[in-house]
Parts: sequence; structure tokens; C-alpha cells
Amino acid sequence: MEISKREEEYLEAMYLLYKKKGVIRVKDIAKKLRVRPPSVVDALKKLSEKGLVEYEKYDRILLTEKGREIAEKTYSKHLLLTEFFINILGIPPEIAEEDACQFEHYVHEITAERIREFAKYIQEQCPYVIKQFIKEHIEKEEKSKDTSKIEEVKDKHTS
Repeated sequence: MEISKREEEYLEAMYLLYKKKGVIRVKDIAKKLRVRPPSVVDALKKLSEKGLVEYEKYDRILLTEKGREIAEKTYSKHLLLTEFFINILGIPPEIAEEDACQFEHYVHEITAERIREFAKYIQEQCPYVIKQFIKEHIEKEEKSKDTSKIEEVKDKHTS
């Protein structure tokens, strides 16, 4: 069965809402995904036809076992990628979170497992290298910010 990126996003959102609130509602999904409620209803109908959610209008919304499995895998990749981007690459958390939201839908399970293994290996075997790498990138970013501030000051005085 083919699942689209958007369908994965819906399943993941429902999974997280259920974990947090114990209930899944159309208005909460709409708010979380920044879409209108009619769009949520259309998506729920499609997901229901695929056997990924149990949905009847004005009734509760539940993930089926298959829907929950897909949502958990997607969310697991999301967490893995977010941690990898932050802890190994030194990406700021807000950017890491945003990127993980995109990458999680395209990363194959084998690739995700290899990233997990690599992160564990490098954190155990080369913690100094990671710290040094992140430190150098932070310094580079700060230097870049300072340079752009100097350019702004120059522009103000030459205008």
C-alpha cells in the first residue's frame, strides 16, 4: 500500500495528539497541521479507506494498528533525525526540528538504522571530534554574524 508524505504527516499528528491528549479531534489535527477542518475530514476518509484510521463523522477518531505502526515509525525517524542534526551536526534545534519534519518522510528504514548506528558509534568512539566540529561551526557562525553586522554599519555610514 502506497502512503503519501502528507498521509504520514496526518498519521504522525494523530499519534502525537493521542499520546498527549488521549483523544484525536478534527479541530486539533487541523490546528497542528495548519489546515482547515474540511481538509482533515477528506484526509480521514482516505486514511479510513486504506484501513489506517477508524473514522465516522461526529464519532471518535482512532488509529488502526497499521496506522499506529506507520505513525510510530515516522515519529521515530523524526526523533532520530532531530537528535542527529543537533548532537552530531550541531544544527540549532529549531532548524533541526524543521528539517527532520521534511527528511523523516523520505528516509528509508535501512538509512535510518545506519544513521542511528553511526551516531552511537561516533558518540562513543569520537566524542572529542564531535565537540570540536560543533565548536568550530559555532565560532564560524558567530564570526559570520559579526561580519554581517560590520557590513550593516558600513552601509549605514556610506548611504
